[in-house]
Amino acid sequence: MAIPQSFIQELLSRVDVVDIVGKYVQLKKGGANFMGLCPFHGEKSPSFSVSPTKQFFHCFGCGKNGNAIGFLMEHAGMTFIEAVKDLAQQTGMVVPEEQQSPEDRAKAAAAKAKQDSLSDVLEKAGEAYREQLKITPHAIDYLKGRGLSGQIAKRFGLGYAPEGWRSLASIFPKYDDPLLAESGLVIVNEEDDKRYDRFRDRIMFPIRNIKGECIGFGGR
Repeated sequence: MAIPQSFIQELLSRVDVVDIVGKYVQLKKGGANFMGLCPFHGEKSPSFSVSPTKQFFHCFGCGKNGNAIGFLMEHAGMTFIEAVKDLAQQTGMVVPEEQQSPEDRAKAAAAKAKQDSLSDVLEKAGEAYREQLKITPHAIDYLKGRGLSGQIAKRFGLGYAPEGWRSLASIFPKYDDPLLAESGLVIVNEEDDKRYDRFRDRIMFPIRNIKGECIGFGGR
C-alpha cells in the first residue's frame, strides 16, 4: 500500500502532536513547550519536550525525536501505515491508496527494505559519532567556541568523526559491506578498491526525514 506524500503532509498539518503524545505521557506546560517523563527510557526528572509550534517531540535524555507518526511508531509499536491510519481516523480523513501493479509493489517493498537497512547503518554510525564527541576535547571546544552548548549538541544529535582513514572499521567489522558505501559513509576507490571513511575530523550533523529516520550526515 502506497500513501501519497501530499496526504501525509495534510494529515500532519491537522493533528496536534501534543494531543497525540498526551494520550500516553503526562505533559505539563513549560514555557513554549510541554514537558514530561520520557516514555522511551527511565528518568526521574522530565527531559521529554513536545513542541506545539514545531509539531515535534524530542527527549534531551535519550535523543528520541520525531512527529506524531513517528511517536506512534516508536511508542505504540505501529507500522508507518498503521500510524497513518490511526491518525487519519482521529481526524476524520480517509486514507487514499495509489494503485500499484504487483511488480511496483514488489519494487516498493524491496526499496523500503533497502532504506531500512541503510537507516540502521546510519543510526549505528550516528551513535558512534555521538559517543566520540564526548571524549574529544578539541571538538567540544570547537562547538563551545561556536556558541553551542552540550544541551544543544545532545538535542540535535551532534557527533564527531575522529581522525583516521578507517575509524568506522572499529564500528563495522565488515568494512567492505556495500551498505557503507551506499549510505555515503565510506568512499571506495574504483581503481584499487581501497576504502576509507568519508568523514574525518569533522563535527557530524545527522539529517533526518519526516519520520525521524537518519538519511545522511553533514560534516563541518
